[in-house]
Amino acid sequence: MEKPEPARGPDGAVRPGTNSSSRSASLSSSNTDEIRSQSDAEATVPGHELDVELGEIRGTSELEKIGTRESARSKISRILSAASGRSKGGLRHEPIPITDLDAGIVGWESQDDPAYPMNFPAWKKWLLLGLVSLVTLTTPFASSILSPAIGSVGKEFHNTSETVGAMTVSIYLVGYVIGPLFMAPLSEIYGRRLVLASANVFFCVWQIGCALAPNMAALIVFRLLCGIGGAGCLTLGGGVIADLFRTDQRGFAMGFWTLGPLFGPVIGPLIGGFVVETIGWRWDFWIVLILGGVIVVTLEIFNRETNHRILIKRKVARLRKELGRDDLRSCYEDGEGPTKLQILVHGLVRPMKLLVLSPLVFFLSLYVAFVYGVLYLLFTTIPTLFEEVYGFSVGLTGLVYLALGLGNFTGWLVITLYSDKSVVQLAKANGGKFLPEMRLATSIFFGFFLPITFFWYGWCAYYKAHWIATILSLIPFGFGIMGIFLPIMTYLVDCYPIYAASAIAANTVLRSLVGAFLPLAGPAMYQSLGLGWGNSLLGFICVGMIPLPIIFYKFGGKLRASQSFTL
Repeated sequence: MEKPEPARGPDGAVRPGTNSSSRSASLSSSNTDEIRSQSDAEATVPGHELDVELGEIRGTSELEKIGTRESARSKISRILSAASGRSKGGLRHEPIPITDLDAGIVGWESQDDPAYPMNFPAWKKWLLLGLVSLVTLTTPFASSILSPAIGSVGKEFHNTSETVGAMTVSIYLVGYVIGPLFMAPLSEIYGRRLVLASANVFFCVWQIGCALAPNMAALIVFRLLCGIGGAGCLTLGGGVIADLFRTDQRGFAMGFWTLGPLFGPVIGPLIGGFVVETIGWRWDFWIVLILGGVIVVTLEIFNRETNHRILIKRKVARLRKELGRDDLRSCYEDGEGPTKLQILVHGLVRPMKLLVLSPLVFFLSLYVAFVYGVLYLLFTTIPTLFEEVYGFSVGLTGLVYLALGLGNFTGWLVITLYSDKSVVQLAKANGGKFLPEMRLATSIFFGFFLPITFFWYGWCAYYKAHWIATILSLIPFGFGIMGIFLPIMTYLVDCYPIYAASAIAANTVLRSLVGAFLPLAGPAMYQSLGLGWGNSLLGFICVGMIPLPIIFYKFGGKLRASQSFTL
Protein backbone atom coordinates (compact mmCIF):
# COMPACT_ATOMS: atom_id res chain seq x y z
CA MET A 1 0.00 0.00 0.00
CA GLU A 2 1.40 3.40 -0.96
CA LYS A 3 2.21 5.72 1.94
CA PRO A 4 0.37 9.05 1.97
CA GLU A 5 2.35 12.17 1.07
CA PRO A 6 3.35 13.92 4.32
CA ALA A 7 1.86 17.37 4.87
CA ARG A 8 4.31 20.23 4.94
CA GLY A 9 4.51 23.52 6.79
CA PRO A 10 5.45 26.97 5.48
CA ASP A 11 9.16 26.16 5.61
CA GLY A 12 8.74 23.17 3.32
CA ALA A 13 9.40 20.68 6.11
CA VAL A 14 7.29 17.68 7.03
CA ARG A 15 4.84 18.69 9.74
CA PRO A 16 5.03 16.68 12.96
CA GLY A 17 2.29 14.25 13.74
CA THR A 18 1.03 13.80 10.18
CA ASN A 19 3.60 11.52 8.59
CA SER A 20 3.10 8.10 10.15
CA SER A 21 1.12 5.43 8.40
CA SER A 22 0.07 3.99 11.75
CA ARG A 23 -1.45 7.29 12.76
CA SER A 24 -3.34 7.45 9.49
CA ALA A 25 -4.92 4.13 10.36
CA SER A 26 -6.14 5.46 13.70
CA LEU A 27 -7.95 8.39 12.15
CA SER A 28 -10.87 8.31 9.76
CA SER A 29 -9.99 9.03 6.16
CA SER A 30 -12.17 12.12 6.13
CA ASN A 31 -10.43 13.64 9.14
CA THR A 32 -7.04 12.87 7.63
CA ASP A 33 -7.98 14.54 4.35
CA GLU A 34 -9.25 17.56 6.25
CA ILE A 35 -6.00 17.90 8.15
CA ARG A 36 -3.96 17.57 4.96
CA SER A 37 -6.07 20.14 3.14
CA GLN A 38 -5.66 22.60 5.98
CA SER A 39 -1.88 22.03 6.09
CA ASP A 40 -1.56 22.41 2.32
CA ALA A 41 -3.52 25.67 2.41
CA GLU A 42 -1.21 27.04 5.09
CA ALA A 43 1.84 25.98 3.12
CA THR A 44 0.84 27.99 0.04
CA VAL A 45 0.95 31.32 1.84
CA PRO A 46 4.36 32.68 2.91
CA GLY A 47 4.46 33.78 6.54
CA HIS A 48 2.91 31.86 9.37
CA GLU A 49 0.73 32.11 12.45
CA LEU A 50 2.38 32.75 15.76
CA ASP A 51 -0.59 31.11 17.44
CA VAL A 52 -0.34 27.73 15.78
CA GLU A 53 -3.05 25.29 16.70
CA LEU A 54 -1.55 21.93 17.55
CA GLY A 55 -4.87 20.17 17.15
CA GLU A 56 -3.23 17.48 15.06
CA ILE A 57 -1.58 16.13 18.21
CA ARG A 58 -4.37 15.49 20.68
CA GLY A 59 -2.50 14.26 23.74
CA THR A 60 -1.22 10.88 24.85
CA SER A 61 -4.59 9.16 24.41
CA GLU A 62 -4.23 9.42 20.66
CA LEU A 63 -0.53 8.56 20.79
CA GLU A 64 -1.46 5.28 22.47
CA LYS A 65 -3.24 4.30 19.25
CA ILE A 66 0.02 4.36 17.32
CA GLY A 67 0.93 0.86 16.16
CA THR A 68 3.76 -1.23 17.47
CA ARG A 69 5.71 -0.73 14.22
CA GLU A 70 6.74 2.74 15.34
CA SER A 71 10.09 2.80 17.10
CA ALA A 72 10.46 3.95 20.70
CA ARG A 73 12.55 6.84 19.47
CA SER A 74 9.74 8.08 17.23
CA LYS A 75 7.18 7.73 20.05
CA ILE A 76 9.28 9.81 22.44
CA SER A 77 9.79 12.45 19.75
CA ARG A 78 6.03 12.70 19.18
CA ILE A 79 5.23 13.04 22.88
CA LEU A 80 7.83 15.77 23.36
CA SER A 81 6.66 17.60 20.24
CA ALA A 82 3.26 18.19 21.83
CA ALA A 83 4.87 20.28 24.53
CA SER A 84 5.94 23.28 22.45
CA GLY A 85 5.87 26.26 24.79
CA ARG A 86 4.75 29.79 24.46
CA SER A 87 7.05 32.72 23.87
CA LYS A 88 7.36 35.53 26.38
CA GLY A 89 4.66 37.37 24.51
CA GLY A 90 2.25 34.47 25.14
CA LEU A 91 2.15 33.46 21.46
CA ARG A 92 2.70 30.01 20.03
CA HIS A 93 5.06 29.24 17.17
CA GLU A 94 5.02 26.84 14.24
CA PRO A 95 6.06 23.35 15.47
CA ILE A 96 9.37 22.10 14.13
CA PRO A 97 9.58 18.90 12.02
CA ILE A 98 10.59 15.86 14.08
CA THR A 99 12.15 12.50 13.31
CA ASP A 100 9.90 9.64 12.18
CA LEU A 101 12.15 6.67 11.46
CA ASP A 102 9.24 4.43 10.48
CA ALA A 103 8.51 6.79 7.60
CA GLY A 104 12.23 7.14 6.86
CA ILE A 105 12.19 10.83 7.79
CA VAL A 106 14.99 12.43 9.79
CA GLY A 107 14.21 15.68 11.57
CA TRP A 108 14.72 17.10 15.03
CA GLU A 109 14.31 14.95 18.15
CA SER A 110 11.64 17.11 19.80
CA GLN A 111 10.31 20.65 20.02
CA ASP A 112 13.00 21.26 22.67
CA ASP A 113 15.87 19.63 20.78
CA PRO A 114 19.00 21.58 21.88
CA ALA A 115 20.56 20.98 18.45
CA TYR A 116 17.81 23.04 16.79
CA PRO A 117 19.33 26.54 16.34
CA MET A 118 16.22 28.33 17.61
CA ASN A 119 16.61 26.37 20.86
CA PHE A 120 20.23 27.43 21.39
CA PRO A 121 20.88 29.21 24.72
CA ALA A 122 20.48 32.98 24.49
CA TRP A 123 24.22 33.58 25.03
CA LYS A 124 25.07 31.29 22.12
CA LYS A 125 22.57 32.94 19.78
CA TRP A 126 23.92 36.38 20.55
CA LEU A 127 27.52 35.24 20.28
CA LEU A 128 26.86 33.90 16.77
CA LEU A 129 24.88 36.99 15.80
CA GLY A 130 27.60 39.21 17.26
CA LEU A 131 30.26 37.52 15.13
CA VAL A 132 28.24 37.93 11.93
CA SER A 133 27.40 41.53 12.86
CA LEU A 134 31.08 42.33 13.42
CA VAL A 135 31.89 41.15 9.90
CA THR A 136 28.88 43.08 8.60
CA LEU A 137 30.31 46.23 10.17
CA THR A 138 33.81 45.66 8.76
CA THR A 139 33.06 45.15 5.07
CA PRO A 140 30.81 48.24 4.62
CA PHE A 141 33.40 50.16 6.65
CA ALA A 142 35.96 49.09 4.05
CA SER A 143 33.64 50.24 1.26
CA SER A 144 33.76 53.91 2.29
CA ILE A 145 37.08 54.31 4.13
CA LEU A 146 38.67 55.43 0.84
CA SER A 147 36.15 58.27 0.28
CA PRO A 148 38.26 61.07 1.85
CA ALA A 149 41.32 59.87 -0.08
CA ILE A 150 39.89 60.21 -3.60
CA GLY A 151 41.88 63.40 -4.16
CA SER A 152 45.13 61.91 -2.81
CA VAL A 153 44.73 58.77 -4.91
CA GLY A 154 44.08 60.90 -8.00
CA LYS A 155 47.21 62.96 -7.41
CA GLU A 156 49.42 59.89 -6.95
CA PHE A 157 48.07 58.19 -10.07
CA HIS A 158 47.73 61.44 -12.10
CA ASN A 159 43.96 61.08 -12.50
CA THR A 160 41.87 64.20 -13.13
CA SER A 161 38.51 62.56 -13.85
CA GLU A 162 35.95 62.92 -11.04
CA THR A 163 34.03 59.92 -12.37
CA VAL A 164 37.09 57.63 -12.30
CA GLY A 165 37.94 58.92 -8.83
CA ALA A 166 34.43 58.13 -7.58
CA MET A 167 34.68 54.68 -9.15
CA THR A 168 37.44 53.68 -6.71
CA VAL A 169 34.75 53.85 -4.02
CA SER A 170 31.65 52.73 -5.92
CA ILE A 171 33.24 49.74 -7.72
CA TYR A 172 33.39 48.00 -4.35
CA LEU A 173 29.59 47.85 -4.38
CA VAL A 174 29.61 46.10 -7.75
CA GLY A 175 31.28 43.27 -5.84
CA TYR A 176 28.20 43.27 -3.59
CA VAL A 177 26.17 42.55 -6.74
CA ILE A 178 28.26 39.56 -7.85
CA GLY A 179 29.03 37.93 -4.49
CA PRO A 180 25.47 37.25 -3.24
CA LEU A 181 24.51 35.39 -6.42
CA PHE A 182 27.02 32.65 -5.59
CA MET A 183 27.19 32.77 -1.81
CA ALA A 184 23.48 32.21 -1.16
CA PRO A 185 23.35 28.87 -3.07
CA LEU A 186 26.79 27.80 -1.83
CA SER A 187 25.54 28.22 1.75
CA GLU A 188 22.73 25.76 0.93
CA ILE A 189 25.33 23.20 -0.20
CA TYR A 190 28.19 23.68 2.26
CA GLY A 191 26.56 25.62 5.09
CA ARG A 192 26.75 29.23 6.21
CA ARG A 193 29.83 28.78 8.40
CA LEU A 194 32.20 27.56 5.68
CA VAL A 195 31.00 30.03 3.05
CA LEU A 196 31.25 32.99 5.43
CA ALA A 197 34.76 32.00 6.52
CA SER A 198 35.92 31.54 2.92
CA ALA A 199 34.44 34.88 1.86
CA ASN A 200 36.26 36.66 4.69
CA VAL A 201 39.61 35.14 3.73
CA PHE A 202 39.02 36.20 0.11
CA PHE A 203 38.14 39.70 1.34
CA CYS A 204 41.36 39.98 3.37
CA VAL A 205 43.66 38.71 0.63
CA TRP A 206 42.62 41.45 -1.80
CA GLN A 207 43.17 44.17 0.79
CA ILE A 208 46.86 43.45 0.26
CA GLY A 209 46.39 44.00 -3.47
CA CYS A 210 44.72 47.36 -2.84
CA ALA A 211 47.47 48.48 -0.47
CA LEU A 212 50.16 47.67 -3.05
CA ALA A 213 48.24 48.77 -6.18
CA PRO A 214 50.66 50.25 -8.77
CA ASN A 215 48.05 52.25 -10.71
CA MET A 216 44.41 53.34 -10.78
CA ALA A 217 43.22 50.41 -12.93
CA ALA A 218 44.74 47.84 -10.57
CA LEU A 219 43.21 49.58 -7.55
CA ILE A 220 39.75 49.51 -9.14
CA VAL A 221 40.03 45.78 -9.98
CA PHE A 222 41.28 44.89 -6.49
CA ARG A 223 38.49 46.92 -4.89
CA LEU A 224 35.97 44.97 -6.97
CA LEU A 225 37.40 41.67 -5.68
CA CYS A 226 37.31 42.98 -2.11
CA GLY A 227 33.63 43.76 -2.57
CA ILE A 228 32.89 40.23 -3.80
CA GLY A 229 34.44 38.76 -0.65
CA GLY A 230 32.83 41.40 1.55
CA ALA A 231 29.37 40.43 0.31
CA GLY A 232 29.40 37.20 2.34
CA CYS A 233 28.16 38.70 5.59
CA LEU A 234 25.51 40.83 3.86
CA THR A 235 24.18 37.78 2.01
CA LEU A 236 24.19 35.29 4.88
CA GLY A 237 23.42 37.50 7.88
CA GLY A 238 19.67 37.52 7.29
CA GLY A 239 19.72 33.74 6.89
CA VAL A 240 21.58 33.30 10.19
CA ILE A 241 18.95 35.43 11.93
CA ALA A 242 16.14 33.40 10.37
CA ASP A 243 17.92 30.25 11.59
CA LEU A 244 18.35 31.44 15.18
CA PHE A 245 15.44 33.71 16.10
CA ARG A 246 11.68 33.24 16.11
CA THR A 247 9.42 35.82 14.54
CA ASP A 248 8.69 37.85 17.68
CA GLN A 249 12.44 38.10 18.45
CA ARG A 250 13.62 38.72 14.91
CA GLY A 251 13.10 42.48 14.76
CA PHE A 252 15.59 43.25 17.52
CA ALA A 253 18.09 40.75 16.10
CA MET A 254 17.80 42.33 12.63
CA GLY A 255 18.25 45.73 14.24
CA PHE A 256 21.51 44.60 15.80
CA TRP A 257 22.77 43.08 12.55
CA THR A 258 21.84 46.05 10.35
CA LEU A 259 24.02 48.36 12.43
CA GLY A 260 26.86 47.20 10.18
CA PRO A 261 25.54 48.10 6.71
CA LEU A 262 24.50 51.55 7.95
CA PHE A 263 27.13 52.47 10.55
CA GLY A 264 30.05 50.95 8.64
CA PRO A 265 29.85 53.38 5.68
CA VAL A 266 29.60 56.28 8.15
CA ILE A 267 32.56 55.25 10.32
CA GLY A 268 34.76 54.54 7.28
CA PRO A 269 35.22 58.15 6.11
CA LEU A 270 35.61 59.33 9.71
CA ILE A 271 38.67 57.14 10.23
CA GLY A 272 39.82 57.32 6.62
CA GLY A 273 40.07 61.11 6.76
CA PHE A 274 42.62 61.06 9.57
CA VAL A 275 44.49 58.11 8.04
CA VAL A 276 45.06 59.83 4.69
CA GLU A 277 46.04 63.05 6.45
CA THR A 278 48.62 61.40 8.72
CA ILE A 279 50.04 58.15 7.33
CA GLY A 280 48.71 58.00 3.77
CA TRP A 281 45.80 56.43 1.91
CA ARG A 282 47.44 53.01 1.48
CA TRP A 283 47.15 52.46 5.21
CA ASP A 284 43.36 52.40 4.80
CA PHE A 285 43.77 48.88 3.45
CA TRP A 286 46.37 47.72 5.96
CA ILE A 287 44.01 48.76 8.77
CA VAL A 288 41.13 46.84 7.18
CA LEU A 289 43.41 43.82 6.68
CA ILE A 290 44.41 43.78 10.36
CA LEU A 291 40.79 44.05 11.48
CA GLY A 292 39.66 41.43 8.96
CA GLY A 293 42.43 39.03 9.99
CA VAL A 294 41.36 39.17 13.62
CA ILE A 295 37.78 38.45 12.57
CA VAL A 296 38.82 35.46 10.41
CA VAL A 297 40.56 33.85 13.39
CA THR A 298 37.67 34.63 15.75
CA LEU A 299 35.10 33.14 13.38
CA GLU A 300 37.17 29.98 12.96
CA ILE A 301 37.22 29.47 16.73
CA PHE A 302 33.70 30.45 17.78
CA ASN A 303 31.35 30.32 14.79
CA ARG A 304 28.93 27.38 14.37
CA GLU A 305 26.66 26.13 11.61
CA THR A 306 23.03 27.32 11.85
CA ASN A 307 21.47 26.30 8.52
CA HIS A 308 18.61 23.93 9.43
CA ARG A 309 18.79 21.99 6.19
CA ILE A 310 22.55 21.47 6.41
CA LEU A 311 22.36 20.28 10.03
CA ILE A 312 19.65 17.74 9.20
CA LYS A 313 21.51 16.69 6.05
CA ARG A 314 24.55 15.88 8.20
CA LYS A 315 22.31 14.03 10.66
CA VAL A 316 20.85 11.95 7.81
CA ALA A 317 24.35 10.97 6.67
CA ARG A 318 25.29 9.97 10.22
CA LEU A 319 22.14 7.90 10.83
CA ARG A 320 22.41 6.16 7.45
CA LYS A 321 25.85 4.99 8.47
CA GLU A 322 24.93 4.10 12.06
CA LEU A 323 21.65 2.30 11.27
CA GLY A 324 22.57 0.97 7.84
CA ARG A 325 19.46 2.56 6.33
CA ASP A 326 19.95 4.15 2.94
CA ASP A 327 16.23 4.97 2.77
CA LEU A 328 16.47 7.75 5.35
CA ARG A 329 15.94 11.29 4.06
CA SER A 330 15.78 14.81 5.41
CA CYS A 331 12.45 16.22 6.57
CA TYR A 332 13.22 19.22 4.35
CA GLU A 333 13.45 17.16 1.15
CA ASP A 334 11.24 14.96 -1.03
CA GLY A 335 12.82 11.81 -2.42
CA GLU A 336 16.53 11.97 -3.14
CA GLY A 337 16.76 15.76 -3.00
CA PRO A 338 18.47 18.07 -5.51
CA THR A 339 22.08 17.63 -6.62
CA LYS A 340 24.74 20.21 -5.79
CA LEU A 341 24.59 21.55 -9.34
CA GLN A 342 20.81 21.91 -9.13
CA ILE A 343 21.09 23.74 -5.80
CA LEU A 344 23.72 26.08 -7.27
CA VAL A 345 21.67 26.81 -10.40
CA HIS A 346 18.44 27.31 -8.44
CA GLY A 347 20.29 29.52 -5.97
CA LEU A 348 21.67 31.68 -8.77
CA VAL A 349 18.25 32.02 -10.36
CA ARG A 350 16.17 32.42 -7.18
CA PRO A 351 17.23 36.01 -6.23
CA MET A 352 16.63 37.14 -9.81
CA LYS A 353 13.29 35.33 -9.86
CA LEU A 354 12.27 37.14 -6.68
CA LEU A 355 13.26 40.51 -8.13
CA VAL A 356 11.51 39.97 -11.46
CA LEU A 357 8.38 38.05 -10.43
CA SER A 358 7.63 39.38 -6.94
CA PRO A 359 6.37 43.01 -6.93
CA LEU A 360 6.83 43.33 -3.18
CA VAL A 361 10.49 42.22 -3.36
CA PHE A 362 11.23 44.44 -6.36
CA PHE A 363 9.60 47.69 -5.23
CA LEU A 364 10.67 47.49 -1.59
CA SER A 365 14.20 46.57 -2.67
CA LEU A 366 14.11 49.50 -5.09
CA TYR A 367 13.15 51.81 -2.21
CA VAL A 368 16.04 50.53 -0.08
CA ALA A 369 18.36 50.68 -3.10
CA PHE A 370 17.56 54.32 -3.81
CA VAL A 371 18.07 55.30 -0.18
CA TYR A 372 21.34 53.38 -0.06
CA GLY A 373 22.48 54.93 -3.34
CA VAL A 374 21.89 58.51 -2.23
CA LEU A 375 23.77 57.73 0.98
CA TYR A 376 26.88 57.05 -1.12
CA LEU A 377 26.04 60.06 -3.28
CA LEU A 378 26.14 62.20 -0.15
CA PHE A 379 29.56 60.74 0.63
CA THR A 380 30.91 62.10 -2.66
CA THR A 381 29.59 65.65 -2.02
CA ILE A 382 30.67 66.08 1.60
CA PRO A 383 34.47 66.26 1.01
CA THR A 384 34.11 68.76 -1.85
CA LEU A 385 31.61 70.96 -0.01
CA PHE A 386 33.33 71.13 3.36
CA GLU A 387 36.91 71.31 2.12
CA GLU A 388 36.38 73.81 -0.72
CA VAL A 389 33.47 75.91 0.60
CA TYR A 390 33.95 75.76 4.37
CA GLY A 391 37.74 75.29 4.39
CA PHE A 392 37.78 72.11 6.51
CA SER A 393 40.87 69.90 6.55
CA VAL A 394 40.58 66.30 5.33
CA GLY A 395 40.58 64.97 8.90
CA LEU A 396 38.01 67.51 10.10
CA THR A 397 35.78 66.73 7.13
CA GLY A 398 35.66 63.13 8.34
CA LEU A 399 33.97 64.33 11.53
CA VAL A 400 31.03 65.63 9.47
CA TYR A 401 29.92 62.02 8.99
CA LEU A 402 29.21 61.84 12.72
CA ALA A 403 25.95 63.68 12.03
CA LEU A 404 24.79 60.75 9.90
CA GLY A 405 26.00 58.39 12.63
CA LEU A 406 23.99 60.25 15.26
CA GLY A 407 20.88 59.99 13.14
CA ASN A 408 21.59 56.29 12.50
CA PHE A 409 21.96 55.53 16.20
CA THR A 410 18.80 57.40 17.17
CA GLY A 411 16.79 55.68 14.45
CA TRP A 412 18.23 52.28 15.37
CA LEU A 413 17.36 52.81 19.03
CA VAL A 414 13.76 53.69 18.23
CA ILE A 415 13.19 50.91 15.71
CA THR A 416 14.79 48.09 17.73
CA LEU A 417 12.94 49.01 20.93
CA TYR A 418 9.62 49.37 19.16
CA SER A 419 9.66 46.84 16.30
CA ASP A 420 9.02 43.51 18.04
CA LYS A 421 6.64 45.06 20.57
CA SER A 422 4.51 46.58 17.83
CA VAL A 423 4.43 43.29 15.93
CA VAL A 424 3.28 41.35 19.00
CA GLN A 425 0.59 43.97 19.70
CA LEU A 426 -0.65 43.88 16.10
CA ALA A 427 -0.63 40.07 16.12
CA LYS A 428 -2.67 39.93 19.33
CA ALA A 429 -5.15 42.43 17.91
CA ASN A 430 -5.41 40.14 14.87
CA GLY A 431 -6.44 37.14 16.97
CA GLY A 432 -2.87 35.93 17.52
CA LYS A 433 -2.17 35.68 13.81
CA PHE A 434 1.11 37.21 12.63
CA LEU A 435 1.38 38.67 9.14
CA PRO A 436 4.76 39.79 7.73
CA GLU A 437 3.18 43.11 6.64
CA MET A 438 3.01 44.12 10.30
CA ARG A 439 6.75 44.85 10.02
CA LEU A 440 6.09 47.68 7.56
CA ALA A 441 3.93 49.79 9.90
CA THR A 442 6.96 51.54 11.43
CA SER A 443 8.68 52.25 8.09
CA ILE A 444 5.76 54.48 7.03
CA PHE A 445 6.62 56.97 9.77
CA PHE A 446 10.36 57.03 9.03
CA GLY A 447 9.86 57.66 5.33
CA PHE A 448 8.91 61.29 5.99
CA PHE A 449 12.36 62.11 7.41
CA LEU A 450 14.39 61.32 4.28
CA PRO A 451 13.34 64.25 2.06
CA ILE A 452 13.96 66.73 4.90
CA THR A 453 17.72 66.25 4.61
CA PHE A 454 17.91 66.85 0.86
CA PHE A 455 15.95 70.11 0.90
CA TRP A 456 17.78 71.33 4.01
CA TYR A 457 21.29 70.18 3.01
CA GLY A 458 20.94 71.25 -0.63
CA TRP A 459 19.87 74.84 -0.01
CA CYS A 460 22.24 75.34 2.93
CA ALA A 461 25.06 74.30 0.61
CA TYR A 462 23.75 76.49 -2.22
CA TYR A 463 23.53 79.62 -0.07
CA LYS A 464 26.72 78.75 1.88
CA ALA A 465 24.88 78.84 5.22
CA HIS A 466 26.84 78.37 8.45
CA TRP A 467 28.59 75.00 8.49
CA ILE A 468 26.75 73.83 11.62
CA ALA A 469 23.38 74.15 9.84
CA THR A 470 24.65 72.09 6.92
CA ILE A 471 26.02 69.39 9.23
CA LEU A 472 22.79 69.20 11.26
CA SER A 473 20.83 68.70 8.03
CA LEU A 474 22.34 65.20 7.72
CA ILE A 475 20.73 63.92 10.95
CA PRO A 476 17.17 63.36 9.60
CA PHE A 477 18.51 61.21 6.77
CA GLY A 478 20.52 59.06 9.18
CA PHE A 479 17.41 58.69 11.36
CA GLY A 480 15.08 57.87 8.48
CA ILE A 481 17.30 55.36 6.70
CA MET A 482 17.31 53.07 9.74
CA GLY A 483 13.52 53.05 9.85
CA ILE A 484 13.35 52.13 6.16
CA PHE A 485 16.19 49.64 5.94
CA LEU A 486 15.50 47.54 9.04
CA PRO A 487 11.72 46.87 8.77
CA ILE A 488 11.95 46.08 5.05
CA MET A 489 14.84 43.65 5.52
CA THR A 490 13.01 41.93 8.38
CA TYR A 491 9.85 41.82 6.27
CA LEU A 492 11.67 39.97 3.48
CA VAL A 493 13.05 37.45 5.97
CA ASP A 494 9.56 36.90 7.43
CA CYS A 495 8.05 36.43 3.95
CA TYR A 496 10.65 33.87 2.85
CA PRO A 497 12.15 32.38 6.06
CA ILE A 498 13.52 29.21 4.45
CA TYR A 499 14.97 31.26 1.56
CA ALA A 500 16.02 34.24 3.66
CA ALA A 501 19.53 34.26 2.17
CA SER A 502 18.07 34.49 -1.36
CA ALA A 503 15.61 37.24 -0.38
CA ILE A 504 18.42 39.26 1.20
CA ALA A 505 20.63 38.52 -1.82
CA ALA A 506 17.95 39.92 -4.15
CA ASN A 507 17.78 43.07 -2.06
CA THR A 508 21.57 43.33 -1.84
CA VAL A 509 22.03 42.96 -5.61
CA LEU A 510 19.65 45.80 -6.48
CA ARG A 511 20.81 47.96 -3.58
CA SER A 512 24.45 47.58 -4.50
CA LEU A 513 23.84 48.26 -8.20
CA VAL A 514 22.20 51.57 -7.39
CA GLY A 515 24.80 52.33 -4.71
CA ALA A 516 27.59 51.70 -7.20
CA PHE A 517 26.34 53.72 -10.16
CA LEU A 518 24.17 56.50 -8.71
CA PRO A 519 27.20 58.33 -7.23
CA LEU A 520 28.82 58.26 -10.69
CA ALA A 521 25.92 60.34 -11.99
CA GLY A 522 26.27 62.80 -9.12
CA PRO A 523 28.93 65.14 -10.57
CA ALA A 524 26.99 65.61 -13.84
CA MET A 525 23.70 66.17 -11.98
CA TYR A 526 25.13 68.76 -9.61
CA GLN A 527 26.96 70.47 -12.46
CA SER A 528 23.67 70.89 -14.33
CA LEU A 529 21.29 71.63 -11.44
CA GLY A 530 23.58 72.86 -8.67
CA LEU A 531 23.56 71.61 -5.08
CA GLY A 532 20.22 73.30 -4.36
CA TRP A 533 18.01 71.88 -7.10
CA GLY A 534 20.10 68.72 -7.47
CA ASN A 535 19.43 67.70 -3.87
CA SER A 536 15.83 68.92 -4.15
CA LEU A 537 15.34 66.47 -7.02
CA LEU A 538 16.46 63.66 -4.72
CA GLY A 539 14.11 64.98 -2.05
CA PHE A 540 11.13 64.91 -4.43
CA ILE A 541 11.95 61.30 -5.36
CA CYS A 542 11.99 60.41 -1.65
CA VAL A 543 8.55 62.01 -1.27
CA GLY A 544 7.28 59.93 -4.19
CA MET A 545 8.47 56.72 -2.52
CA ILE A 546 6.74 57.33 0.82
CA PRO A 547 3.53 55.52 -0.28
CA LEU A 548 5.37 52.25 -1.09
CA PRO A 549 5.36 50.81 2.48
CA ILE A 550 1.73 51.94 2.86
CA ILE A 551 0.70 50.07 -0.29
CA PHE A 552 2.43 46.84 0.73
CA TYR A 553 1.21 47.15 4.33
CA LYS A 554 -2.36 47.07 3.00
CA PHE A 555 -2.04 44.74 0.00
CA GLY A 556 1.15 42.73 0.59
CA GLY A 557 -0.77 39.76 1.99
CA LYS A 558 -2.90 39.46 -1.15
CA LEU A 559 0.19 39.69 -3.35
CA ARG A 560 1.87 36.89 -1.40
CA ALA A 561 -1.24 34.72 -1.54
CA SER A 562 -1.48 35.16 -5.31
CA GLN A 563 2.18 34.27 -5.86
CA SER A 564 2.16 31.64 -8.62
CA PHE A 565 5.87 30.99 -9.11
CA THR A 566 7.89 28.40 -7.17
CA LEU A 567 11.25 28.99 -5.54
